[in-house]
Amino acid sequence: MTAEAILNRKVDALPVSVYGSNEAMGEAAAQEAATIIQTAVVRNGAANIIIATGNSQLTFLRALRALDGIEWSKVTIFHMDEYIDLPDGHPASFPTFLRRHLLAHIPAPAAFYPVLAHPGNIEADCAAYAELLRSHPVDLCAMGIGENGHIAFNDPPFAEFADPVWVKVVRLDDVSRQQQVGEGHFSGLDEVPTHAITLTIPALLAAQRVLCIVPEARKAGAVDQALHGPITESCPASILRQTAQAQLYLDAAAAAKAYPEI
Repeated sequence: MTAEAILNRKVDALPVSVYGSNEAMGEAAAQEAATIIQTAVVRNGAANIIIATGNSQLTFLRALRALDGIEWSKVTIFHMDEYIDLPDGHPASFPTFLRRHLLAHIPAPAAFYPVLAHPGNIEADCAAYAELLRSHPVDLCAMGIGENGHIAFNDPPFAEFADPVWVKVVRLDDVSRQQQVGEGHFSGLDEVPTHAITLTIPALLAAQRVLCIVPEARKAGAVDQALHGPITESCPASILRQTAQAQLYLDAAAAAKAYPEI
């Protein structure tokens, strides 16, 4: 049985649901994701999804992979971003993360398309990935919010709500890089790459449904700014308030500043 939200609100166009624990939040988001996936499979014979990586997504991924009834053989999986020039097999690689926490636990999907980020063909790789996305209209985008309010690697200094491209190279904000150290993926800031490839905001929000899944107290400030600050590229996640197909899932710790009454 899916846990009940302890608080439901709507901020502009964005429904917000708060759950008592990280685990309850992940289970609720996974149930909704499974419904979206299977509805697409029934309707179209296939589903296309974009999945985020990062420690904040672990309860969601564990719950999603444990659910019965998802026809993974009909699901094509994309993800959002990748560091440029990480050594092959580096534990911080986002395709490696998805293989470890999702793909290794489910039947083989129809396809998994990792973001390629090796010097020499970067621009061509970006264009090719954008074309893959456009040729596979996305049914579900499951994302998080960074400590600086980013979505994917669209960091505040560089995010563009009306970006003209779907996939591009970005320079990473130091706050975003430090987050990766804090999550244990690198031992120090000097190890974190300074550039990455990311799906842009228009690419992420082109999905038929967007589930934004955000636990943990370290995200509380970004969540509060996204919900109650101005809608601005200084807090990229704030654009979700103008995204009718989006829904925000929080645990109580992430919601503590936005909703101190809980």
